[in-house]
Amino acid sequence: MKSYRQFCPVAKAAELFCERWNALIVRDLAVGPRRFTDLQRGVPLMSPSLLSSRLKWLVEEGVVARHDFGEKRPGYTLTEAGREFVPLVEALGIWGQRWTRRELKEHEMDLGLLVWSLESSSNPDAFDASRCLIRLELTDQTAAKRYWWFLNQKGQCELCVDDPGGDVNLYLACTLADAIYIVRGDISPAAAIDMNRLEVIGDNWARRNLTKWLNLGPVTQVASRRPDTR
Repeated sequence: MKSYRQFCPVAKAAELFCERWNALIVRDLAVGPRRFTDLQRGVPLMSPSLLSSRLKWLVEEGVVARHDFGEKRPGYTLTEAGREFVPLVEALGIWGQRWTRRELKEHEMDLGLLVWSLESSSNPDAFDASRCLIRLELTDQTAAKRYWWFLNQKGQCELCVDDPGGDVNLYLACTLADAIYIVRGDISPAAAIDMNRLEVIGDNWARRNLTKWLNLGPVTQVASRRPDTR
């Protein structure tokens, strides 16, 4: 890890917080303890060896601690010091929403991050105690990446790359870009439906609770101030 070689507290904090990937690790741990594999899905371009090395460093610095999930491989959680970084991550998100939103470029449309975000951020209790299976069709993707299932039951949302079986209660269809624009807050689900950019078919009770299931955070309500925003 590069050092500024200064005793200044700003420099020492920047060494930790501004190192590439660290803010994203804090972002994902801010919602609670995570297993190593879960953290990998949040930073898909980060190699497992680099993630392991970075977590070890953050543990040594007292920002992250190992968390016992009762399994052979423990997870990770933020310490008190790490939790103090969370408002900085949230402020970055607000600034990013306000000043960086524009039409996505091809290399920014990360399919893996999209489906992971839907699984980890959605509200599986949106359908009360009912089991709800959602099928997402990304209409502009190849056959191998076109269909994704989200099984909501017993307070959990599970991403399935194959049809888990049983009745599908909600069918969603849109392009990858439009799915990201919805999750990012650029366009509301209702507006996307009205503009024929999102097709929603299924049981009435499931359709009524789509927005509640998406569970879009307050950052998505921050309006863009870029003059070139679409």
